[in-house]
Amino acid sequence: QVQLVESGGGLVQAGGSLRLSCTASGSAFSIAAMGWYRQASGEQRELVATITSGGRTNYADSVKGRFTISRDNAKNTVYLQMNSLKPEDTAVYYCNFALATLNYWGRGTQVTVSS
Repeated sequence: QVQLVESGGGLVQAGGSLRLSCTASGSAFSIAAMGWYRQASGEQRELVATITSGGRTNYADSVKGRFTISRDNAKNTVYLQMNSLKPEDTAVYYCNFALATLNYWGRGTQVTVSS
């Protein structure tokens, strides 16, 4: 069982920045793919960004150039730096851990962007 704890959400004005963090328990973090997903009210959960164990990244078109995903294997932590935030970025952001058939989710952290 892997536990994921997100932090860093909050309320920010449009154009502002936030950095989300997600720390994983256990010893498999460095070989897992990690990702950030988000779910706005009344919407389906969608991919925001992923990063492989080797550091290869992938982003949703809507956040390219504004968000950056990174990882620190020594701290078992994945980050999401969010710049130039827009009201449409408002959602609950979830951290994901994926390794072979293992798939775990955090409880989420709320990000609210005011216009």
